[in-house]
Amino acid sequence: MLKAISSHVFLRSRLHPGLLDTLKRTGAEGIELFAARQHFDYSERATVREIADWFRGNPVQPFSMHAPLYAGYEMGRDGRPAVNVVHRDKSRRIDAMDEIKRALEAAELIPFKFLVLHLGEREDTWDGHTLEHSLTALEHLKAYASPLGVQLLIENIPNGVTEPQNILEILNVGHFSTIGVCLDVGHAHMLLGVAPTIAGLAPRIRSAHLHDNHGERDEHLWPGDGTIDWSEAYGGLQSAPLAPAGVLEIHYSLHTDVEQVVENAKRAFDSYDKQYEPLETES
Repeated sequence: MLKAISSHVFLRSRLHPGLLDTLKRTGAEGIELFAARQHFDYSERATVREIADWFRGNPVQPFSMHAPLYAGYEMGRDGRPAVNVVHRDKSRRIDAMDEIKRALEAAELIPFKFLVLHLGEREDTWDGHTLEHSLTALEHLKAYASPLGVQLLIENIPNGVTEPQNILEILNVGHFSTIGVCLDVGHAHMLLGVAPTIAGLAPRIRSAHLHDNHGERDEHLWPGDGTIDWSEAYGGLQSAPLAPAGVLEIHYSLHTDVEQVVENAKRAFDSYDKQYEPLETES
């Protein structure tokens, strides 16, 4: 399992080569870019080129990008609505897909493999309309992403749309054989539970967001600072046949200084190395 870290830990700062150097010092083999304009402005070609140049000069791979959650520079504080590809309002769905396509265009210079996508917002419910809107959005975005060499991954978030059985229905009804799942361990812990969520989605899991909480709030703590059983989590991910990456996705409020980020991430990766061992293959 590839060890990776999300730039989300630096969400309050503009992403630049110095911060990427910090993420590299954690021992990460891959980085997930968090597409928020105030952090990583995917709409600015000069910014994208700067980040692309860093990856070309370093052994760390641009593993994935998290799709934008808001179109503006204030993460919704400016009154702009959330990016929601399954919203009941058609104009909102179109605007959301356009914003995600802007982020996908960064793959022309930064060769990330996967785009992690939210279907809906918190508390969105599941029904026939949501299924229809999900199928339309994924078909549209898949057609845009594929020529760029990017595969879509659906993340399980705290809503009715992305409960494991609903994700599988979307993928099966749409015959989306190339679309996978980013299993968010923290979200699973708050809802159905880590083990049953992994068991239900294992054949589709290509990446995993690793962060901890106490089962009630989406705290995005460092692994080990909450109540998740990480031996159970890593054991479940080990059973996923597509060898998912493990991406540390830590809340930006826990970024006290860069050295603390490096120390905590190294601790998390060390714990991972001790608990996650590749399955032995028969000779």
